[in-house]
Amino acid sequence: MLPFSKWFLATLGGLMGCLVVTDLCLSAGRKSSTMVTVRVIGPDGTMTGPREVPKLVLPDAEWQTRLTPQQYRITRGKDTERAFCGGLLDNKEAGLYLCVCCNLPLFESTAKFESGTGWPSFFQPVARENIRELADRSHGMVRVEILCSRCDAHLGHVFEDGPPPSGRRYCLNSEALRFAPQDQLKTIGERTAKSKPADVSPASRSDRRSEIVLGGGCFWCVEAVFEQLDGVLDAVSGYAGGSPQTANYEAVCTGKTGHAEAVKIVYNPERLSLEQLLKVHFATHDPTTLNRQGADVGPQYRSVIFFASQEQKEIAQAFLEDLKDAKVFRRPLVTTLEPLNGFYPAEHKHQDFVACNPQQGYVKSVALPKVEKVRSKFRDLLKKDQPGSSTTQSP
Repeated sequence: MLPFSKWFLATLGGLMGCLVVTDLCLSAGRKSSTMVTVRVIGPDGTMTGPREVPKLVLPDAEWQTRLTPQQYRITRGKDTERAFCGGLLDNKEAGLYLCVCCNLPLFESTAKFESGTGWPSFFQPVARENIRELADRSHGMVRVEILCSRCDAHLGHVFEDGPPPSGRRYCLNSEALRFAPQDQLKTIGERTAKSKPADVSPASRSDRRSEIVLGGGCFWCVEAVFEQLDGVLDAVSGYAGGSPQTANYEAVCTGKTGHAEAVKIVYNPERLSLEQLLKVHFATHDPTTLNRQGADVGPQYRSVIFFASQEQKEIAQAFLEDLKDAKVFRRPLVTTLEPLNGFYPAEHKHQDFVACNPQQGYVKSVALPKVEKVRSKFRDLLKKDQPGSSTTQSP
């Protein structure tokens, strides 16, 4: 589909609104109100995959005891510190910025940038699960407040005037943050209930994480396909193949940036193999049409596997050879193998697009049929709460 047509359908879908919430969105809302799904720092000092942890809810008097008056005023009272006065504004050390109330990791130092506003600014959170957004209509204006997902601490606000690749500016109060240097992350690692051997099976205990970046047409479709697979920890729409300067939707739609619309799939290799991911990928896009998927035309829609290691390259090459030998496709494969020189998350509005826009025209006609195909053909690979899963119980 030409960019204008895609834009028209997106606009039409936006006007219609999310009148019907599909099972894709419902699965995200089935958690207990006393639990929250977030990513924490594990005992080894690295980020874990998404896991359920208890929300931290304390009496107001307890918060006043734990926090300084300034921290309490801002995080629990939703106040704002004076510009250019925060202690973390000019911090350039490598590490993680944590919630001062509950130590949940919020932002990496690599996402910090100088905005000139007088408050610490970041272009993306360390994990989407760890930040909650809420409409804020105080002080006679409409803004988007950001809160800690685990303890509901007020952190600041997010604006749509940030740099690429996200285009967002997360404006934070220093008093809402605690900084942990990179070499000290192991000292603040958490062991959640999910990691206790007595509670879970050996397979689910593993915190191993692998990543692969795939392109096969519109990233809305690719993201939706993989988000429903058991073992997929995250699927992020973005751009790969070009420079960071052109990693934005408007530029990529010209077809002149070298970027492909791609999806970074973060998965647990003990529960889902790279070969299984590739099998799903090649069942849900056409790898025989050069620089196009259906009506989506241009090199940004090419069929591509971005490899980040020699091992990934060899596995992908072997998989492609097997497809050719088995004559799975009548026409020659045009899928390219390209080294991953950088992945740049797409703008916020493109993340989870299918789940949040089920009635949008392009979603209904192109993306959802691919989702349904996976539910029908790969039942054993679906998450337990997905429709069609071999473990889904009837009501």
